[in-house]
Amino acid sequence: MIVDQAVYRDGRRQPCADLSDELAKLADVPDGFLWIGLKDPTDAEFDLVKGELGLHPLAIEDAVNGNQRAKMEVYDGSLFVVLKPLRYIEESSQVETGEVMLFVGEHFVVTVRRGEANPLAEVRRRLEANSEHLAYGPAAVLHAVMDDVVDRYVAIDDEIAHDLEQMEESVFAGEVEVEASALGDAPPPVPHRRRGGEEARRIYLLKREVLEFRRAAVPLKDAMLRLHQHPTPNVPDEARPFFRDVADHLLRVIDHIESYDRLLSDILSAHLTRVSVQQNDDMRRISAWAAIGVAVTLIAGVYGMNFRHMPELAWTFGYPMAIGLMLVVSTVLYRQFKKSGWL
Repeated sequence: MIVDQAVYRDGRRQPCADLSDELAKLADVPDGFLWIGLKDPTDAEFDLVKGELGLHPLAIEDAVNGNQRAKMEVYDGSLFVVLKPLRYIEESSQVETGEVMLFVGEHFVVTVRRGEANPLAEVRRRLEANSEHLAYGPAAVLHAVMDDVVDRYVAIDDEIAHDLEQMEESVFAGEVEVEASALGDAPPPVPHRRRGGEEARRIYLLKREVLEFRRAAVPLKDAMLRLHQHPTPNVPDEARPFFRDVADHLLRVIDHIESYDRLLSDILSAHLTRVSVQQNDDMRRISAWAAIGVAVTLIAGVYGMNFRHMPELAWTFGYPMAIGLMLVVSTVLYRQFKKSGWL
């Protein structure tokens, strides 16, 4: 549906009447432009604007179908920009991806929003309060929307960094407890049998969030660099420094994303190594107790054979001696396994 539409002249909002008439009037206004906002539009709704604005069929096809990667394309002097805004959900600590597309012409801007990840009403309100910025025309809208999307990236970057820090503390807490126990500063840690699988699941989910973040931010890099480094249709040269500032924020976020991906891989490897070591420790304990049990069973088996001429069969102290021998052998084996760290 059409969420909002207005004409802007001299940095001020004015009501929009017939599109053809408005575009004809704007032809003689250097900084005048038309801004139409659409949300989840259908083909019929696009038909209302594409003919009047002369939008390219390929760009319209991408906008109707959706699910595009972040990009910027030039069609007959107009720009088609796809952005992937993100929204951090506090309840589940997950990242939700939306989609915003912009058609930027000489005297018009059409914004197409899909999903709830990036409402543009606040962007329009802030832009309308800054008449000086609106003087740059459609480029002002392009910059404002891009700046808002990247600012959300920065906020989500902080949230993911916090989640990653908590993940590190959780995964390596066991190693800290073990070291403290070895130094005599704390009791031995109690093993959590279900903790390993849960932590691996959390690491995997966070890695998926980082991947989703990367898919949204990294492809936008080329578009941002082009906007501030090279002449671009409908973007005045004096507006290019504003895009450079947004590009700096985006590049910093991308650097963080790359480091998060590597760090999560290292954390996952360390976690799997920790689980493997824990399993080896369990197997050593089981083997040590089994060895003690085998020794006792061997003695009981020997003295349990009821042969007629067996030594000590009729000895009065044979039974206490057998029990004592079992205790001595078990104690010696236990102390040896304890000394070697198997128990």
